[in-house]
Amino acid sequence: QVQVVESGGGLVQPGGSLRLSCTASGRIFSMYTMSWYRQAPGKQRELVAKSIPGGRTDYDDSVRGRFTISRDRDIRKNIVYLQMNSLKPEDTAVYYCNAKFRDYEYWGQGTQVTVSS
Repeated sequence: QVQVVESGGGLVQPGGSLRLSCTASGRIFSMYTMSWYRQAPGKQRELVAKSIPGGRTDYDDSVRGRFTISRDRDIRKNIVYLQMNSLKPEDTAVYYCNAKFRDYEYWGQGTQVTVSS
């Protein structure tokens, strides 16, 4: 059974940092594109960052330079991280992990990130 589980969300002050983790199980995810999305109240879900097999990464303009997506060096762990620095109130959202390979796509349940003083 495939599972994608996010962790690491919470409340942080503006300018602070958080690191989200996404742990996937049930497949070998080294061939999957792993992405982080977010959805703020009243808004559509949007792509934040993606990690493509082979090493390439891509970011939404709103987070480029502040967020970093990476995979655990031990690929057997199937963990993807999202390091978020210089957080802003507009980063407040539920963050979702997505794993995609051809016709196979899996989502986690999401983790809440709130940036507020």
